[in-house]
Amino acid sequence: MGSGFSQFDPMNGHSTKGPASARVTRTERRSSRRCKISQLMRIRPSDPERPDFDDIRGTLSVSRTGLYFHSSETAYEVGMRLFVSMPYSSGPSSMTREYLTEVVRREPLPNGLYGVGLKILMEMGLQAGFNVGYPY
Repeated sequence: MGSGFSQFDPMNGHSTKGPASARVTRTERRSSRRCKISQLMRIRPSDPERPDFDDIRGTLSVSRTGLYFHSSETAYEVGMRLFVSMPYSSGPSSMTREYLTEVVRREPLPNGLYGVGLKILMEMGLQAGFNVGYPY
């Protein structure tokens, strides 16, 4: 057996060259699979002491425990807690869920935007976009 053989590694989906001792594997840190879908969401800080912003963005990938998106908003910091409403719609009868999240990743991108990763901490509940007042 020479060092020029190739072998497919099912754990990372890549072919490896060389003996097993020379292989470099990447460890997957995500706890659940990601879906590459675009879901409109509204993001705002949960801490009243932080500067207020209202960022409406589309997700690039979503999982049961987190989401990732690009933004021009500069206020995102790792460890920051946010309220995220999704799927977001400004329609009068829209139903959306609100989540408490934490920024776990913020990286500058070559296009001037930031890549932001959020971890979902808990669901706050269902939010109605329009309340109809009924007489009591």
